[in-house]
Amino acid sequence: MRFTKQLHLKEEQVILVDQEDNQIGTMPKMEAHEKALLHRAFSVFIMNGKGETMLQQRAAHKYHSPLLWTNTCCSHQREGELNIEAGKRRLQEEMGFVAELKELFSFTYKAAFDNGLTEHEFDHVMMGDFEGEPNINPDEVADWKWMRPEDIKSDMQNNPEIYTEWFKIIFEKFYSYISQKPLGDEG
Repeated sequence: MRFTKQLHLKEEQVILVDQEDNQIGTMPKMEAHEKALLHRAFSVFIMNGKGETMLQQRAAHKYHSPLLWTNTCCSHQREGELNIEAGKRRLQEEMGFVAELKELFSFTYKAAFDNGLTEHEFDHVMMGDFEGEPNINPDEVADWKWMRPEDIKSDMQNNPEIYTEWFKIIFEKFYSYISQKPLGDEG
């Protein structure tokens, strides 16, 4: 089983980019995180009709940030895959449902972890709507919940240790975005 896992990690590539999100190459995911190289990524926020955001708790065996709460899902685009396609694919893989997504904004961030890995990502942030319960993939997700954005902001200030490092960065930008635009405003 160890061989299979190593083989799988070796095969998963991330897209290396410059500061303008132009592709400059590909690299195995673990190597990019070990070297802290800038690569393309995405983060999905799912909202319901009550204005709540779906959060996921990462699975206990994840190689970094296990059991921490974060946005609905996030991952890396595959070579040749559009941002929205990647978001929909990963939403299905992790949370077991598909939703229409729209890209809100993108930005670059860097977050180091205790295990020596670093996320250095050109992150495309997307949002979609969904009503109901996800069918979570236990290999990826330990739990999920709906929370109002104001409550997330407050809880994050009181309990920062239960949230992923990237979510703390991304959520501030997401919260600012949704606070400036009425939900459902497509323009």
